[in-house]
Amino acid sequence: MPVIKTEEFRRREVKLARVAKAFAHPARVMILRELTKRNECVCGEIVDIVPLAQATVSQHLRELKEIGLIRGEIDGPRSCYCINPKTVLELTEFFEEFLAELKTACVEKAC
Repeated sequence: MPVIKTEEFRRREVKLARVAKAFAHPARVMILRELTKRNECVCGEIVDIVPLAQATVSQHLRELKEIGLIRGEIDGPRSCYCINPKTVLELTEFFEEFLAELKTACVEKAC
């Protein structure tokens, strides 16, 4: 039976890659920054801030929600979103650890 290569990656590596992909689009970065600035759940205004169509903004919100960076709740006809602090703290630790490994390797090898 063939082995699927992605199964050989650790869960942590997969999560880091998915988050890095989420940060790879300026609309998602803009959405995260706006949610952070407001420090509260934001409903329909996100569409007014991001210079994209409503359907495209919804797609970006769905991707951020799927990886756990934001939480979304239905409030009547609208969805409200806010930063998920638990995931942000977890990812901060992941990235700090990963970047420290890279830094250590560069120092040892005099990059």
